[in-house]
Amino acid sequence: MTPTEQSARALAVCRLAPVVPVLVIDDLAHARPLAEALVAGGLPALEVTLRTPCALDAIRIMAHVPGGVVGAGTLLTPADVRAAKEAGATFGVSPGATDRLLDACAEYDLPLLPGAVTASEIMALLEKGYTVQKFFPAEQSGGAAFLKSIGAPIPQVSFCPTGGIGLKNARDYLSLKTIPCVGGSWVAPKDAMARGDWAAITTLAAEAAALRA
Repeated sequence: MTPTEQSARALAVCRLAPVVPVLVIDDLAHARPLAEALVAGGLPALEVTLRTPCALDAIRIMAHVPGGVVGAGTLLTPADVRAAKEAGATFGVSPGATDRLLDACAEYDLPLLPGAVTASEIMALLEKGYTVQKFFPAEQSGGAAFLKSIGAPIPQVSFCPTGGIGLKNARDYLSLKTIPCVGGSWVAPKDAMARGDWAAITTLAAEAAALRA
């Protein structure tokens, strides 16, 4: 899969809803009800970060939830890409980008949102054909103001900003033409997961899904 094809498929995922939940799953028993709650609230694209021992098993379970589109976040190595693909991930997200990581995503046919922060990083990925990128950590790197500024000289690139984004500032990003969606963890708070309060998570997801309404 070429970078252009990857970006087209990644953009399709980004356009499913204004928010892509960024999920850190510590308890495998949470995987299915969490995915069902988020999908029910209108957030079908789910990013499971590979930060916990059960993350890959969570992806395997969530990949079978009707209406869900499950991806793997925090891809750092070619081994991560292979494992994510084998687990059933249909897209990948990385905080940065290396040639080995990009090559692995092409080899394993996994659409990638490669991370970039500076103008040079954004331009280097654009030169390779990646027109959809992750902007991380968003708030710490200039936030919506930076993305508005960079959108003037580099309008060809769309971004999924993640990091420090919540319900209060998500609209600042989503108001920009180059932002099809944002990533955020606020829709799946740990305390709600611990309580098994899936209805609360569905409510949070519905609020997030309405950000573009």
